[in-house]
Amino acid sequence: QVQLVESGGGLVQPGGSLRLSCAASGFTFSTYAMNWYRQAPGKERELVATITSSTGWTNYADSVKGRFTISRDNAKNTVYLQMNSLNSEDTAVYYCNAYRSAYGNFWGQGTQVTVSS
Repeated sequence: QVQLVESGGGLVQPGGSLRLSCAASGFTFSTYAMNWYRQAPGKERELVATITSSTGWTNYADSVKGRFTISRDNAKNTVYLQMNSLNSEDTAVYYCNAYRSAYGNFWGQGTQVTVSS
């Protein structure tokens, strides 16, 4: 049974930091690209950050470049999203996604991040 379980969300003040974690099970984690998406109220879900399976190449949405860092620990089957210099526009539900073409496209249940003073 495939599971992606996000944690680490919460309420943070503007300028603060959070680290999200996504623990994976039920599939061969190291062979999947891992992504973080987010969805703010009334908006479409958007891709925030990607890390590939093999080389660990990363890519970010322009809105988070220089502030967010995605990383993975294949030994722990976990992907992380370090978020710094948070602002109100980062408020959203953040979703972990595992993708491998022709093999699977899996989603977590999401974790709420609220940036507010």
